[in-house]
Amino acid sequence: MFKDYNMNQLILPLELEMKLQENDIAFSIHHLVESIPSEAFDSFVQHTGCPAYHPRMMLKIILCSYTQSTFSGRKIEGLLHDSIRMMWLAQGNEPSYRTINRFRVHPDMQEIIRQCFVQFRCQLVQEKLIDQEAIFIDGTKLEANANKFTFVWKKAVEKYHENLVEKSNQLYKELLENQIIPEIKRENEEQLSVDELTQIVENLEEVVEEYTQKIDHSKDVNERKQLRSERKSPKQMVKQIYDWIARKQKYEKDFETFGTRNSYSKTDHDATFMRMKDDYMQNGQLKAGYNVQIATEGQFTLAYGVFPNPTDTKTLIPFLDRIEKHFFSLPQHIVADAGYGSEQNYDDILTNRKRTPLITYNHYLNEQKKKFKKDPFKTSNWLYDEEKDMFTCPNGKWLTFQYDSTRTDKAGFKRQFKIYECEDCTGCPLRSLCTKAKEGTNRKLMVNEKWEEQKEYIKAKLSEEETAKIYRQRKMDVEPVFGFLKANLGFTRFSVRGKSKVENETGLALMAVNIRKYVARG
Repeated sequence: MFKDYNMNQLILPLELEMKLQENDIAFSIHHLVESIPSEAFDSFVQHTGCPAYHPRMMLKIILCSYTQSTFSGRKIEGLLHDSIRMMWLAQGNEPSYRTINRFRVHPDMQEIIRQCFVQFRCQLVQEKLIDQEAIFIDGTKLEANANKFTFVWKKAVEKYHENLVEKSNQLYKELLENQIIPEIKRENEEQLSVDELTQIVENLEEVVEEYTQKIDHSKDVNERKQLRSERKSPKQMVKQIYDWIARKQKYEKDFETFGTRNSYSKTDHDATFMRMKDDYMQNGQLKAGYNVQIATEGQFTLAYGVFPNPTDTKTLIPFLDRIEKHFFSLPQHIVADAGYGSEQNYDDILTNRKRTPLITYNHYLNEQKKKFKKDPFKTSNWLYDEEKDMFTCPNGKWLTFQYDSTRTDKAGFKRQFKIYECEDCTGCPLRSLCTKAKEGTNRKLMVNEKWEEQKEYIKAKLSEEETAKIYRQRKMDVEPVFGFLKANLGFTRFSVRGKSKVENETGLALMAVNIRKYVARG
């Protein structure tokens, strides 16, 4: 005996909501999007043409599809016909994949996604799922939707540009010496601009035209032959300079695209080539990608940012600025790993933001080991006489203060150093172990007092039980989020191009992880 099954019997449609389980993820998505203020959707209002789909509905179906690891516009469209939860969220609407793709990369989506994170955090606070004591920051590199082999390197462009400048200056000098063209007014003596190269080529074209007219008016065969021979050189120069103008315009555009970066992809100009982590074949490859930064608490992403530079050190300050401007006020403790530890970052958090950085620095773990503390050649272990302001090296020689030095990095941050020099390193039996400096020169020591004070501050904070406990939560809080994103959600590569579109997709993917985590907690 079987349960009744009849394909010819008319069945009235049931309310789709009744088909969903009580704790279905669709309800969490619905309540989150409905909590967003209506003002956030005003920019999507159209006063002419066919009425648009409601942005709340569009956001709900996109978030729902991302929680189901569906990122393709066509597949999202397919879910609208197959998935009960998607049908309920869409309430009978069936936008095409083109409409879905246009909506999720819309510039105004950035504000809606930001509101999602703000409202989600408020929900977490109300339910006491986070205590707002600290945020945990980390970053990961995600591959861009770009060709792996169409790259442009800044060093290569600089090399070719320098060669062009040298050749163009040499040609201009020869033209003046041979009195072929008149001297032009130059803005810069180091290199010729595009306008100046254009003036040179116009003068050369006049010279070529003069030769052409002489050839046309001459009836002497030998004279015509001689004139053609003389015209050949300026004609070749004209062709060469036009090529230089095109190349120079391209190089200038390349430099504008680079900005502060060292590379970019031809298929996604905002993507930078970065060293990705080893794959399953242990191949660490350079691929076009973006550096995604997140701030978490309770394994929930509370804020995010997308940056073009591969190193985390330079992303911390702009990321904290972004958090304060768009998401929430910073809590008392800022927690991150050693990749963020730098004098500039410590100074910014302590001085400008009045917060506590729980951020280690390079060699922090090594400095805790007995081997490091007992190594006589580590300068941090050298005896220091505060009254005489001098260090004592392993051979018993004194290193006395010589002068102050200021160094400025590429970002414009200045660091102050005190330079010490050994009294005499001649014939030192420990020289090969102490320094790599050439024979005949004394060992010098650079000391950054502010950096040393910051390191001592971090050591003290991480030795306190309360702050050490907060720092130990870092690995359990922020790093699993990337595991959820890549392994559970399957989001390992962007499907859109351009930084603004990538930011939108990053926000959608991270919010999908948040919702799945929120629903699964019970």
